[in-house]
Amino acid sequence: MVTEQELRELTDFAQEIRIWTIRQMAERGFGHMGGAMSICDLLSVLYGKRMKVCPEDPSFEERDWLVCSKGHAGPAVYAALALKGFFPKEWLYTLNQPGTRLPSHCDAGKTPGIDVTTGSLGQGLSAACGVALAKKLDERKERVYCIIGDGESQEGQNWEAAMFAAQNRLGNLTLFVDNNKKQLDNDTEKICDMEDFEEKFKSFGWYTVRVNGHDCRAIDDAVGQAIQEQERPTAVILDTLKGKGCKFAETIWNHHINVTGEQAKEAIEALMA
Repeated sequence: MVTEQELRELTDFAQEIRIWTIRQMAERGFGHMGGAMSICDLLSVLYGKRMKVCPEDPSFEERDWLVCSKGHAGPAVYAALALKGFFPKEWLYTLNQPGTRLPSHCDAGKTPGIDVTTGSLGQGLSAACGVALAKKLDERKERVYCIIGDGESQEGQNWEAAMFAAQNRLGNLTLFVDNNKKQLDNDTEKICDMEDFEEKFKSFGWYTVRVNGHDCRAIDDAVGQAIQEQERPTAVILDTLKGKGCKFAETIWNHHINVTGEQAKEAIEALMA
């Protein structure tokens, strides 16, 4: 249950994640704005309330794990990590530049707080299943969270992983589907329509819940339901808007776009207002 004070804090945290995500891409001049912005509210709930993490020791054994399978959304994850103190915010201005520790896609070998290297779409859920199974076999209490995109869900490996998770009763695994309804070059439904996600995951033996992916209270409630579900993995379908919170990106095709300083300035001012 989210209190009114917590809701304000989570909403503010999500806005800060958005602001720093925009700043990163403005500094580089381009980036995957759409899919990064659509998961900021989720990241706020995970890093702001639900996940057990330790910025001073990112690899400590009792942490919860996050696998951002849609690795091109890494800048939003980096923003959340920097705001939590995993590394200096100054690093954010080096996104995807020579010598950076913040590459375009998530890299566990370079960035403190990144648990699994991702970006080859369709593979993250399988990795998350492996981590969750290992923790279950070791009778550990930590939880594993995974984020995939709706376009990415067209990869068949996801559904092999879904079968595996249900078969092994991975109740410590929570999957979030960022259902922003767009992918690289068209609407998701025009490429390969994946609806209805709820019914699909139910048919694979998962507990499922569908919420507004920009409502921190609804997201937190869904995570709470997942934690209570001991015998089945949980799929949380997040209905989102690609580019959410970036004023100019919401109205254009926004998978990977150029970002000017003026556009970023206007978008950040709108968020701060």
